Amino acid sequence: MSEKNETRPSNHTRRDFLKGSAGLAAGAAAAGLILPASGVFAAGSDTIQLGLVGCGGRGSGAASQALSTNGSVKLVAVADAFEDNARNGLRNLKNQFNDKVDVAGDRVFSGFDAYKKLIDSGVDMVILATPPGFRPMHFEYAVKQNKNIFMEKPVAVDGAGVRQVLAAAEEAKKKNLKVGVGLQRHHSPRYQETVKRIQDGQIGDTVMLRVYWNDAGVWVRPRKPGQTEMEYQMRNWYYFTWIGGDHIVEQHIHNLDVANWVKNATPAKAQGQGGRQVLTGKDHGHIYDHHFVEYTYPDGTVMLSQCRHHPNCWNSVSEHAHGTKGYADVSGAKMTTRDGKEWRWQGREKDHYQQEHDDLFDAIRNNKPYNEAVNGANSTMTAILGRMCTYSGQEIKWDDALNSQVVMRPEGYTFESKPPILPDQDGRYPVAIPGQTKVV
Repeated sequence: MSEKNETRPSNHTRRDFLKGSAGLAAGAAAAGLILPASGVFAAGSDTIQLGLVGCGGRGSGAASQALSTNGSVKLVAVADAFEDNARNGLRNLKNQFNDKVDVAGDRVFSGFDAYKKLIDSGVDMVILATPPGFRPMHFEYAVKQNKNIFMEKPVAVDGAGVRQVLAAAEEAKKKNLKVGVGLQRHHSPRYQETVKRIQDGQIGDTVMLRVYWNDAGVWVRPRKPGQTEMEYQMRNWYYFTWIGGDHIVEQHIHNLDVANWVKNATPAKAQGQGGRQVLTGKDHGHIYDHHFVEYTYPDGTVMLSQCRHHPNCWNSVSEHAHGTKGYADVSGAKMTTRDGKEWRWQGREKDHYQQEHDDLFDAIRNNKPYNEAVNGANSTMTAILGRMCTYSGQEIKWDDALNSQVVMRPEGYTFESKPPILPDQDGRYPVAIPGQTKVV
């Protein structure tokens, strides 16, 4: 699978989707007891009953990999804001897995509250794969209801959402719930070995990082007659920051996550610039089509970050580390030191999209500590910090960004509710203006 398509939210997704009883858990919660998250499955069996929230290509891909893990697992419920998405996703999974999909008609949930209905239906584990603007409240509710969780990245779109996820992550840890986050590079042997060698000093002290997600862009879903503004933005979610985060958050998070992994830290501050130059149509909402951010880590290491959606330009999805003794192509799993020594990873790569689910389900079945939520939140916040800098034109510190009181949420969650950003009389949306837009 090419890097170019791995996280693209389209019909060809990053996962390249192929053509305990509940009563016992509730009673324990009421008594203030914490049950192990493994071994408490429906009807006392060893079958993990799975629910999918968000039935688009990404969610269907995650479900297909969950159903491909070792051991008995069944998909028993699906949920999506749109009923057609829920039924289409279910049909595709049923065609692929047949007897591993056992979803009764009353377990196909739709609407803004569909996630609650699914989580309350008795599933053991939930996959949260809606657009990221909904992730914090979905994650928080799943933790409250004592579910094991796989959630897609990013996990939020603003500082308030990240704070909500961090609080729920702490509760999940207390409850011994297992939480996976779709930053799959952490489950890649070549990335693991390369990062370890960098951290062990093979290229000396890391003094600069470069990370890229430059490509031509993604799908556009034009407005259809009869759609409310909320439905239009939900269907075209990628282009609205309150629900998608902008592509620096939605896609570039992967590369920023690797840089944080190499440094074993999060940036202390950032500054940058960006704008809309090519993708400027009404169907492109109000996000930028390019961002360049300079992040600074607490030890002074600088990370240069580029992400761009411009057709017919130089493309790269990659990560690079420069040290006092040499250079590492992290994504290419190779290094060169100044004395001419070279290293290249020679191992056999696993499908790390599948591996992240294998690792999570192994933790559930064998009650191993497993919680990727904090890392997911920190990498998400790194991307949000970058967007805040490009939108505002300001240098912003990590703590100020994380604690920002600018919250991007709609006035309500119905298809008649007004989204937080609305078009003018010509159908165009206001775009962030550096030097004027408030982000903190």
